[in-house]
Amino acid sequence: MNEVTRLNQYRPCALKVRSAIPLAALAMFALTAVAPNRARAASGHAKVVHESAIPAAKIPAYITAAIDSPDRPAADRKLDESRKPAQVMAFFGVKPGMRVADLWAGGGYTTELLARIVGPSGKVYSQNGPFPEKFKKNETLWQSRVKEPGMSNVVEVTKPFGSPDLLPVAPGSLDMVLINMNYHDLFNIGADPAALNATVFKALKPGGIYAIVDNSAKPGAGTSETKTLHRIGEATLIKQVEAAGFRLAATSNVLRNPNDPRTQPFWKMNHTQDRFVLKFVKP
Repeated sequence: MNEVTRLNQYRPCALKVRSAIPLAALAMFALTAVAPNRARAASGHAKVVHESAIPAAKIPAYITAAIDSPDRPAADRKLDESRKPAQVMAFFGVKPGMRVADLWAGGGYTTELLARIVGPSGKVYSQNGPFPEKFKKNETLWQSRVKEPGMSNVVEVTKPFGSPDLLPVAPGSLDMVLINMNYHDLFNIGADPAALNATVFKALKPGGIYAIVDNSAKPGAGTSETKTLHRIGEATLIKQVEAAGFRLAATSNVLRNPNDPRTQPFWKMNHTQDRFVLKFVKP
């Protein structure tokens, strides 16, 4: 057998191997084009967006109108400077018509803002567990607040965090659940954060937002300072929430204070403590 004959004998196999390579590449391209979400999921979490302050001109008018409502209590207005509600509500994407829940509502500062933003076509489930005796004044404030003008869309929920029916809604029916500077307190009352996060996950629609603001602890502190300094490690909280199935989608630096040594409780800092603002999404 001469050299030409030997080459011709093996040429069909070579052609098959060469043709298989572009076919495999085409198949992979088609899979990625048809199922981009699946491809992203296989490669890990989508990128987290880190946001700065939103220009005042881009704050939606319905948020500005809610904050500027003359019916808001004067005590609430004094808190606006440190809490930056226009920035926070715009970052989380609160809109008219939404069905939202405010967990650990306290005296109702956040509940009232949510109610005024979502408007009469929306609904706010304002939850508090039983109030300890030393916080009874907050209970009175919370209960009287829903009688104010524009608060008829608020549903009071008085149930402890361990209740299986904590949120009186159908599964997959809420647009957003917010807990403002109280997630750390779950550890101080013996609540189960994993169970709460699972309850929130069940109540939210696909694409729904789990909005959390809290006081940041020093790196590595985890949950060790929730009772003494009322702070929690950001990484610890993110890990707990994502374990329930959520994905951290975005963060905002509007409540950050890089000069906070994170060694004092917030009330000793005149509410200038470093806080993280986290937007989680139910896939």
